[in-house]
Amino acid sequence: MDVSLTAAHWVYLGGIIVILGTMLMRKNIVVPAVIGTFLTAFVFSDSLVTGLASIFNASLVAARELFNIFLIISLVTAMLGALRQMGADRLMVAPFRRIMRGGTSSFIVLAVVTYTISLFFWPTPAVPLIGAVLIPVAIRAGLPPMAVGMAIAICGQGMALSSDYIIKVAPGLSAKSAGVDPDVVADRALVMSLIVGLTALVIAYSTQRKHMRRPAPELLTDWESRAGSDFGKPGGDAPEGGATPTGGGAIDRAPAEAATSAAPPTSTAVLAEPVTASARQVIDDTFKSIRAAKTFAILVPTAYLAFIVYLMVGKFTDLVPDLKGGDAAAMVGGIAALILFAAAATNDKKGFLETTSEHLIDGLVFAFKAMGIVIPIAGFFFIGNGDFSAAILGLPADATGPTLLFDLVNAAQSHLPQNAFVTSFGILAIGMIAGLEGSGFTGLPLTGSLAGALGPAVGMDPATLAAIGQMGNIWSGGGTLVAWSSLIAVAGFARVPVLELARKCFVPVVSGLVLSTALSVLIF
Repeated sequence: MDVSLTAAHWVYLGGIIVILGTMLMRKNIVVPAVIGTFLTAFVFSDSLVTGLASIFNASLVAARELFNIFLIISLVTAMLGALRQMGADRLMVAPFRRIMRGGTSSFIVLAVVTYTISLFFWPTPAVPLIGAVLIPVAIRAGLPPMAVGMAIAICGQGMALSSDYIIKVAPGLSAKSAGVDPDVVADRALVMSLIVGLTALVIAYSTQRKHMRRPAPELLTDWESRAGSDFGKPGGDAPEGGATPTGGGAIDRAPAEAATSAAPPTSTAVLAEPVTASARQVIDDTFKSIRAAKTFAILVPTAYLAFIVYLMVGKFTDLVPDLKGGDAAAMVGGIAALILFAAAATNDKKGFLETTSEHLIDGLVFAFKAMGIVIPIAGFFFIGNGDFSAAILGLPADATGPTLLFDLVNAAQSHLPQNAFVTSFGILAIGMIAGLEGSGFTGLPLTGSLAGALGPAVGMDPATLAAIGQMGNIWSGGGTLVAWSSLIAVAGFARVPVLELARKCFVPVVSGLVLSTALSVLIF
């Protein structure tokens, strides 16, 4: 099909090129995206008013389409804040310390726990939690610090975040831009992420195994003597009683201390003097707080495990309804909200209404800090999508908006190799380039839009291409290959140089991405 390109098409193409170039220079792309939106709308309509209005309309349309993502992030973050207040978050991972008795077992446990927590709550809370509780145990068991960092980065910032199968932020962004079903993208991204992650883990383990040593307390002492990090200092290994060595900082407190961070002296200190009624009340409150933390440490994993079982039963049987992307995400948010209310009421019975609101506000602030940058960027790519361009350009409700990106792809078809492998690896490369800015999500509107336009041209399902682009974007910028991403936090807790950690992750991760992309073309 012959496509007649207008000046607006060329301006839009120029905007894409500028955005990619800005990403390569590791600069923020919000300003280029907003300017690209304005210029595209202005040239298309030949109206300064429409061009200016499009800046607002593009972000408004993007916010309307993506707000469900922001809301679920805020609810999960608020729930974690309430759990952290009582110390339940640390108790959830404490049992795994008992089976970390050697380098290999520690590597496996770190990988499994990081993946599980990151899959349900994202890597942001997983890294400090594991850093405070499990990393010191792994170090004493003989696992090298670099292997610790690689296991956490690959399983958290890489494997869990790239599929985002539970919260479904990433599949939602990719699918929305590609015009496909988010559930299909999520399912394929899950398979791809497992291929990439397991490949990377095997390579990482094989390269680090020769550095593993016999368990010894001296290993932990040597590791703790390293220069401090600004990104968090994991405390020493906790003895059987659960108390950490003194001087570890806020993140090094034992679960019982976390549950009573503002509590007066412990029962032993109190009993040294005559037990007054107020002292007895303090003791009772302390033990109640510990029991509450243990209860929620069991309740939260159980609730989400039951939800996973429900999803699997619905997907593979007719016993219960099969929840689609939006419904499943709503369930995650609903469970998080109820746990938030219960945890806030447990922490502060009298003022839990105010406490709950504070946690929700903190969650919303975090969500917009983490994802707010995506809105104007998505707005630029939405103006090239016929499903959204009419609203952005202020066209009548029954008008058909321009399909700028689709037209550009159609015009270039005769110059592009009609090969699924070439297109797939091209989308992968674009996703990896887009991830260079270090967030892991801002490139998803671009790769999703390209997947929607290129898929039909080469005979591939756009959902598969969108998932491939998602892999490249998040594995690159989410925190495995880019040193200025959240990989900094991983390196800080493992106490290894962040540039060295990124370099060590490069071969395992890229090998996994290449294998995953090739298999995806053959399988899907």
